[in-house]
Amino acid sequence: MFIQTQTTTDPDTMEFVPGREVLAGGPMAFHAPEEAARSPLAQRLFELDEVRGITLNSDNVAVTKAPNAEWLTLKPHVLAAIMQHFTEGRPVLEQAPEGASGNGTAAPSQGEEMPDFDALAPTSNVDQDLIDEARELIETRIQPAIEQTGGEIAFHSFVDSTLNLVLSGSAYSMLPQIETMMKHYVPEIEKVQDYMDAIPKPGLETETGKRVRQVLDERINPAVAGHGGHISLLDVRGSRVFLRLEGGCQGCGMASVTLKQGVEAEIKRAAPEIQEILDVTDHASGTNPYFQPTGSGESPMA
Repeated sequence: MFIQTQTTTDPDTMEFVPGREVLAGGPMAFHAPEEAARSPLAQRLFELDEVRGITLNSDNVAVTKAPNAEWLTLKPHVLAAIMQHFTEGRPVLEQAPEGASGNGTAAPSQGEEMPDFDALAPTSNVDQDLIDEARELIETRIQPAIEQTGGEIAFHSFVDSTLNLVLSGSAYSMLPQIETMMKHYVPEIEKVQDYMDAIPKPGLETETGKRVRQVLDERINPAVAGHGGHISLLDVRGSRVFLRLEGGCQGCGMASVTLKQGVEAEIKRAAPEIQEILDVTDHASGTNPYFQPTGSGESPMA
């Protein structure tokens, strides 16, 4: 067996390509030995003291080393471990016990269902005339401008004096301009927001929730915004974080890799008590992956 290696954008992570399928349906990430109980390959790699993370992809094994480790000395040991595993004919992933999920995290316990966040979404309670006025302004004035930058916007609901919108891609960064225009033409509007912000999120008031939100706001979303992406924090419930990938992240072929290799690692670093990162995105309806911003630098709503 000949195993090729390739570097990644992270100098501490290297991909090992064995020339055969590694894990169909991957990626699956492990950040500590105790997470790797189902993977004999990951367990073997974690026996190397300087290994800090492992991601099993469809055609490669991505290994993350300790920051102070040197690939020059570690790489031969990783190659030997991977080669020994495959030559022994052992499975990469053992059969999941009944009731467990196949994504490296525990399934919801019996009787525990995935929260239906859309069922908690706000419902309009103002006169139909106001709804029609706001909807027409969005469709005729704002949406055409947003589309020029690769974003999308749609009316969701009008509750009291708050206008709730469905935003995608670049629309998030243009929300202040959208709010200014909507308030100007519809004086009854006092606040404009993404409709997800109107859904009750009690878990975000906990200390864990605040740390997770801080990571998303300060580290993750600024990074994914460059290609029109946005990650909404729906709630934190116990050791579980519920996320929804939006804009360029929704429907993106690399969404699962982004979630496992980047987002999950950042969140668990800030909040070690988190055990599951759950993506509730409907990726099948994503319409704008790999959004590319316009080069002019000018706002079409100016």
